[in-house]
Amino acid sequence: MHKLAFILLVVGGLNWLLVGVLGWDIGEIFGGQGAIISRIVYILVGLSAIVELFGHKNTCKECVGGKMSSDSGMGNQM
Repeated sequence: MHKLAFILLVVGGLNWLLVGVLGWDIGEIFGGQGAIISRIVYILVGLSAIVELFGHKNTCKECVGGKMSSDSGMGNQM
């Protein structure tokens, strides 16, 4: 599930890059934002973001066990 969610998030991120740089939405391939297939893709990307948001700590090797906050060294440099 994590890999699928990650792939969909990459697709969504690349889509936003295309929108920002070229003004072109990948959903236009499927008939625009109003087309049912485009809406399904957008919904899947959004659901993937929610899955990753709440499940990331369980799947990320750096975050498991609270390592990210205590062992990263980011806040301990003062």
